[in-house]
Amino acid sequence: MSPLYSWYGDDFTGSTDALEAVASRGLKSVLFPDPPDARLLARFSDCQAIGIAGESRSHGPQWMDAHLPPVLESLRAIGAPLCHYKVCSTFDSSPEFGSIGRALEIGRRVFGTPWVPIAMAAPHLKRYVLFGNLFAVAAGAVHRIDRHPNMSRHPVTPMGEADLRLHLAKQTALRIGLVDIVALESGLGEAFLEDALAASPDAVLFDGLLEPSIEEAGRLIWSHRTAAPLFCLGSSGLTHALMLHWRSLGMLPPVVLPPPVAPVDRLIVISGSCSPATEAQLRWAMEHGYAGFRVAGDDVLPAATAALTAGRNVVLYSALGPADCAGPPRGGALRGEALGRHLGSLLLELIRRSGVRRALVAGGDTSSHAVRRLGMEALTFAGLLSPGAPLCRGYSSDPLVDGLELVLKGGQVGPPEFFEMVRTGLAIQKGNR
Repeated sequence: MSPLYSWYGDDFTGSTDALEAVASRGLKSVLFPDPPDARLLARFSDCQAIGIAGESRSHGPQWMDAHLPPVLESLRAIGAPLCHYKVCSTFDSSPEFGSIGRALEIGRRVFGTPWVPIAMAAPHLKRYVLFGNLFAVAAGAVHRIDRHPNMSRHPVTPMGEADLRLHLAKQTALRIGLVDIVALESGLGEAFLEDALAASPDAVLFDGLLEPSIEEAGRLIWSHRTAAPLFCLGSSGLTHALMLHWRSLGMLPPVVLPPPVAPVDRLIVISGSCSPATEAQLRWAMEHGYAGFRVAGDDVLPAATAALTAGRNVVLYSALGPADCAGPPRGGALRGEALGRHLGSLLLELIRRSGVRRALVAGGDTSSHAVRRLGMEALTFAGLLSPGAPLCRGYSSDPLVDGLELVLKGGQVGPPEFFEMVRTGLAIQKGNR
């Protein structure tokens, strides 16, 4: 069976977001933490969507220059008509960290793509793009991204510009056109795209508001693909756009019922997130009986193991919200890659000691580094929970990890009671959106 779609996620949480988007619509899919060898490709030869989970969001342009080309070359060799460089729906990036502009340059060079479609609108995540400007919801209100109460103050990549073309201009000299919301919703998208391409841009940004406009963007991108694989960039909104269009063409089943998510008796949560949303989830969990342990200089394993042995759920966290992350690390606390590796080691040891078979990792950078410590070879979709954070099943040659159920949650994802949703399996148990 020939692959139809491939993707690279610039962190692990975003990678599983894309996995959810394709698998929940009936496309057999697999996500690899590293470029797969022939053995792994043969094991998942029935998959039409193949992804590689990366960590470029937490690295600089020099790291990207060294590490991205071979990964993208491996995806190009898979031969899917489209390869999607999947970024966070809030587009947070900078010239120093997770440069989306540098990713554009590298992907365009590796794939030889004449122009790169960029589609960021993700209405399922309440992210919208209008006249090139990105908007996102927080606390029930829509904010321009440079005025968003959280993303404008991101500790590493604060968003100070809502116009995505201007934001990218700080990261790359590539020329970027636009197909705006008026064109997409008035039936003039084709003409506007042709006009944009006549100016020979390096990339074209597509607006998007609700499903009709992102489906039209998906149609335009699919109908303008080239003989060689087309390199694209966007959030999981791009994935949804393509799925909507493919369904209209009869390439996907009209309705797919996701597998039910069964409850488990215990859950392990590890968090390196600084977001207010994760803070609310941590506080909710500890107020409702979860045993909470701050990870700093102390050894939390004995107390966490005792809590799991007593039948309690456990959360290990490095911070309780943005205030905890401000300033230099306190009390021997770790940050960044070192924190992610440490949390991953703690998770692996707790699994070994307790026999728990479902875990949740909160934080994009944390997930990228923590999952590598688990030694997983592949992830597949196992069920819907909250948009952007599906339940996944892990595959590994290590029997301790093989079959582990895992949720990778971005900082902004999920309601306050999300950890308990993961434990009990209170998913979106209905047909596709």
